[in-house]
Amino acid sequence: MSSHLIQRVTILGTGLIGGSFALALRKYAPDMRIAGWDRADVMRQARKSGAIDESFSDALEAALHNSDLIYIALPIGATLDLLPEIARYAPSHALVTDASSTKQRITQAAAELFPQEGGPYFLGGHPMAGRELSGFEHADADLFRNATYALTSDSGESRDPRVVAFVKILGKMGARPVWLGAKQHDYAVGLASHLPQLAAVALASFLYDHLDENGLPITLAGPGLRDSLRLAGSPYSTWRDIVLTNREMLSVALDLFARRLDDLRERLGSRELEADFDAANELYKLLRSL
Repeated sequence: MSSHLIQRVTILGTGLIGGSFALALRKYAPDMRIAGWDRADVMRQARKSGAIDESFSDALEAALHNSDLIYIALPIGATLDLLPEIARYAPSHALVTDASSTKQRITQAAAELFPQEGGPYFLGGHPMAGRELSGFEHADADLFRNATYALTSDSGESRDPRVVAFVKILGKMGARPVWLGAKQHDYAVGLASHLPQLAAVALASFLYDHLDENGLPITLAGPGLRDSLRLAGSPYSTWRDIVLTNREMLSVALDLFARRLDDLRERLGSRELEADFDAANELYKLLRSL
């Protein structure tokens, strides 16, 4: 199926992810007509960069008019608040997809708002391509290249022509689509993405609380600490809705992780700690091979 089914795209939220999606379309699907919907100052920046052809800051209905693809790149709370209006104004032929970091709440709401047939089609999505920096100024046309792009469906891969066309566009951008259920997605990102974020926050705030008047221990920190704490630069505003909508999974993950830390403490005086280093080394190799 050709991507010709998608010719006009409206991006709701043109920060890091939405702005990068617009730039990627401009680079890899240059014939697309791209509209953006965001605050007026963000729209001026995106328009000046050439990422979008049309900008909207007020009425959502006008922004969605005649759109083939509606790409929601807003915080989870804002997405949930806007979904009823999007469902009301989206053209019947349109594909609606989001880029939210958790999927169960979004897909449950969408299932109640979007018809099974004869109307706009909703597809949950999540590009695993974020950074610790936000805003359009950090957008990158190649942000999705070689990145996993989660697509959620409890019934397996969709063969709806609109979805097939969207997946083809993702392929042009260099993304690697992966299909899985919403619950399975939230479990996986809870362990592989959200837990590392909270672990970085905990370690960074712990060290901050222990700074002395000479800046110790940070004055003796090497690049290893900076690498370990890169995620600590992420703002709470980015993570608030993620934590709130994956709270149960994160609570379990933190309990399990705390037990592992207790185990490490017990093994500090023995060679049993070597097994933990071996497991960590193997996981690091796996990550490098992805």
